[in-house]
Amino acid sequence: MTKKDLQERRFRRASEDARTAEDVLVTPQTSDPAYLLAFRDTEFLLREELRPVRFQLELLKPEMLLDEANIGSTLVIYGSARIPEPAKAQAQLDAARTPQEKRVAEKLAEKAKYYDEARNLARLASECEQTEDGKRQFVVCSGGGPSIMEAANRGADDVGKESIGLNIVLPHEQAPNGYVTPHLSFQFHYFALRKMHFLLRARAVAAFPGGFGTLDEFFELLTLIQTGKMEPIPILLYGKDFWNRIVNFEALAEEGTISHRDLDLFHMVETAEEGWAIIRDFYDLDCD
Repeated sequence: MTKKDLQERRFRRASEDARTAEDVLVTPQTSDPAYLLAFRDTEFLLREELRPVRFQLELLKPEMLLDEANIGSTLVIYGSARIPEPAKAQAQLDAARTPQEKRVAEKLAEKAKYYDEARNLARLASECEQTEDGKRQFVVCSGGGPSIMEAANRGADDVGKESIGLNIVLPHEQAPNGYVTPHLSFQFHYFALRKMHFLLRARAVAAFPGGFGTLDEFFELLTLIQTGKMEPIPILLYGKDFWNRIVNFEALAEEGTISHRDLDLFHMVETAEEGWAIIRDFYDLDCD
């Protein structure tokens, strides 16, 4: 008898059986969907009863691939999908046809500067990318879409660094922006799982002017920290005038529905350098 390695695999891999199953003799029995291997049967996996399995898969796939890519922590950047980059702001204004469209275009154009600030913040973080225990720290992560999200991935690309994009299937087409690192570009069906992945590795979050999605992510993050479910991290709010106009934070405290000290959970900032300084000081980083 030959000596066997105790670590030698005893069962065939699923991939091997999947290839074997493709070469099966065609009969009425093998042609029926019931005969498909369960993990190769898309229609079966999409059944209502399989939702818990799909939750698990959507949690596991990005987690495993990010771990394999040695991503230890991230700088998450939230923000609108509608704010134009400065170079395109005038074109958006010119395309306005009604007084209301023009007012909206003017408001968005006023916020175009935050495209550059998001890009610069991502560049600063990427240039300072740390490595601890073989893991990369402060890797830029966005929602993978256009506008502020594009600016975040673009800033990392400017300095030759990888970045993450967490896209989601929407009724209208939304392809990942071209600056997301392809093997770190993920697509989600469940908002809940996407939100988990935004924060599982987050060591700082920057929220730029945005709509319902940005507000949702920002307030959930505040709730997690306020309730002690998550340790405090630097939270940067870009655009003091915007945020104070749409959310009366002081009124929440005065009404007693939050504590005044809860207002210290975030920082109002305007520039990439100002925001990065807060992150750098929080973690005592030795890079500019």
